[in-house]
Amino acid sequence: MLDAVDMQRSAGAACVAVDRARLTGLSQSGSAKAMLPRTHGAVPEIVFLNTSGGLTAGDRLDYEIDLAPGTRATATTQTAERAYRAEGGTARAGVRLRVGAGGALDWLPQETILFDGSALSRETEVDLEGDAAFLGVETVVLGRAAMGETVARACFRDTRRIRRDGRLELLDPFRLDSAALSRAAGPALLNGARAFAVLILSAPAAEDRLGDMRAAEVEPGVEIAASAMPGRLILRALAADAWPLRQQMARLIQILRPGGLPRVWQS
Repeated sequence: MLDAVDMQRSAGAACVAVDRARLTGLSQSGSAKAMLPRTHGAVPEIVFLNTSGGLTAGDRLDYEIDLAPGTRATATTQTAERAYRAEGGTARAGVRLRVGAGGALDWLPQETILFDGSALSRETEVDLEGDAAFLGVETVVLGRAAMGETVARACFRDTRRIRRDGRLELLDPFRLDSAALSRAAGPALLNGARAFAVLILSAPAAEDRLGDMRAAEVEPGVEIAASAMPGRLILRALAADAWPLRQQMARLIQILRPGGLPRVWQS
């Protein structure tokens, strides 16, 4: 009998620091890359890329952004992240975002696709100073419907923490496992959806945008619900297919940031 072979694992980390329009720090290692493409606007765009093509058991991927006071930036990913079948381990992803007082960061990664048998644990930590603003969107898709794929077995843990001046402002944990997937058609779970998203706005007077979110046109087949409290707004959306959900989230993003979508979203 042949012995089991330990497969090589992927690891990557990329860190970008920006002071207004000036790049002050850039480090990247392994499979993680960071790019700052030329744009026509005044706000720089940061684009992260995982060159390994996806995540599986034992892989590790970390992205980090540090914005100096008064700095605005938009960050996204080159393409959708993919979590593949994992045997005997969990892939881990970490996102660390820091925004100085008077700054603003729009964290707008493209979708995360979970394949059958995948195991992914992701943690997003956001540290804001003073009146800094943060807009974050995360979308998750269960398999590729066009390929006839279904996801019956997976383990996905996704935790977001937002702190302002060191004080916890929002904790948003999410867990999806095989037991939940077996009941995913239930109205208390995914209600049969294959794609779901969360949008979070943390900023002074963020609650004033709740009316805009609730008044937004809704794509056919998409369900959305939004709520707010002082300085925070959170919206969740579900859809049976990834494309109308992507269109919906793009519309909501453009309502909150009139500058438009990141260029890679449009390609």
